[in-house]
Amino acid sequence: MLSTVRACALVGLDGFIIEVQTDFNPRASIPQFVIVGQADNAIKESRERVKSAIRNSGMQFPNKAYVVNLSPASLPKHSTAYDLAIAMGVLAATDQAPLPELENALFIGELSLNGEVCHVNGILSMVYAAAQTGIRRVYLPAADAPQAALVSDVDIYPVKSLGQLIEHLYGLDPIPVFRSDPSQLQTPPDNFGAITDFSAVKGQEQVKRALEIAAAGNHNLLMIGSPGTGKTLLARAMPGILPALTFVEALEITRIYSVADLLEADHPLIASRPFRAPHHTISQAGLVGGGSTPRPGETTLAHRGVLFLDEAVEFAPRALEALRQPIEDRIVTISRAGGSMTFPASFLLVLAMNPCPCGYHGDPVHACSCSPTAIAKYQARLSGPLLDRIDIHIHVPQVDYDKLMGTERGETSAVVRERVEQARVRQRERYTALTGVYANSDIGVNDIETYCSMTPTAKSLFETTIRRLNFSARSYHRMLKLARTIADLGDSALIDVPHAAEAIQYRARLMMSEGRS
Repeated sequence: MLSTVRACALVGLDGFIIEVQTDFNPRASIPQFVIVGQADNAIKESRERVKSAIRNSGMQFPNKAYVVNLSPASLPKHSTAYDLAIAMGVLAATDQAPLPELENALFIGELSLNGEVCHVNGILSMVYAAAQTGIRRVYLPAADAPQAALVSDVDIYPVKSLGQLIEHLYGLDPIPVFRSDPSQLQTPPDNFGAITDFSAVKGQEQVKRALEIAAAGNHNLLMIGSPGTGKTLLARAMPGILPALTFVEALEITRIYSVADLLEADHPLIASRPFRAPHHTISQAGLVGGGSTPRPGETTLAHRGVLFLDEAVEFAPRALEALRQPIEDRIVTISRAGGSMTFPASFLLVLAMNPCPCGYHGDPVHACSCSPTAIAKYQARLSGPLLDRIDIHIHVPQVDYDKLMGTERGETSAVVRERVEQARVRQRERYTALTGVYANSDIGVNDIETYCSMTPTAKSLFETTIRRLNFSARSYHRMLKLARTIADLGDSALIDVPHAAEAIQYRARLMMSEGRS
């Protein structure tokens, strides 16, 4: 007897519906259980899990011949999420499950030997794929039901065990459809209370201004300063001034973390913008994604949030250079012999570094012990093409003792975030006709002249600066977008001289060493 049950394959972040076709031959003289269709070892091992789960659930597993085909066979399959579908295919083929109840349904889950249905990663992408293909019933692990219920127009059935599912399909003990908490379907509140507040950072007003501009337009930023000046503290305060997530953005991030299996069981929806701070020993694959079966890296896990690289020059040069394409394209494409996968990577990059190996080059208090050659070699670890993609270069000075010990506190993150959100509102209204543009940094080259209008005096200032400092075309375009953000913070329709001058000084001032722009 032949049965067909639907499962789902994950390719990158996308789900693809798979037909699990099970052929049972009761007249075979040699017992066998064969799984075909580019199944990896984890799926082939499901034969033993399925056998034990069926028998330990009180059902029969005739010791005959079974052939399970995962169609389409051209698509590689990974993970243990096929266990439940394979078990249902075997039960339907052996006339122990009602075939009509398996139509227009998706089965996801790993089986334990006692028949318990266990958690799998990537549930959100799989359920979304079901909704897109018209499947209206999804049976999955009870632990994953809150996450799956974020997708509308699909009935989610939380299954605890294989035996419970069979009873449900025969109408003996129906499983109620899982209903998510309505509050989870609203715009999630950001967890600002767990983030360093701007008011806790003494002094550094100019650096705070640079961070505010970066947050308002999603511009990349490089902080250079001696040890102990507060670079890491300032970077960790960055998420607190970013605008709150929209529900669509929250779903994007949740989908990524679902595939990476980083979601908390009691928090199915990501409520805060990601802040990722990998150690400098991370590999290139860990940073941008990769592996024999490509998985998302830190650039994708930081999507819609902040990627902070502390001690940036200590990262492997190949890993740093791999950031160049994601910064420009907002995606990461990983190619392997079996095909290519694309992961989203729209992040705000924040780099922090010392000015020299000892850390005190240019410090007014501590003497630098490094030679000019050592300083130049140290600073050259960040290549010109990478620096060209960073909009804001800012020096972080030592904080005066009086400010450090004073009781006066600056603006809170909430006050700064309100200005940032107002600037983002202006940008969303401006770019309603453009697809995939959420902030000024996302504008393409073709649209810069249209949306970055400036006064004649501001244009003259830019022309003079470009000629004198010999900026690249990319630098000019990034300065224009940065000036557009500064104008948005000032509620100005046109880019004027003050906006242009501030944008230029973040590029033109010497941040690395004397004589380098």
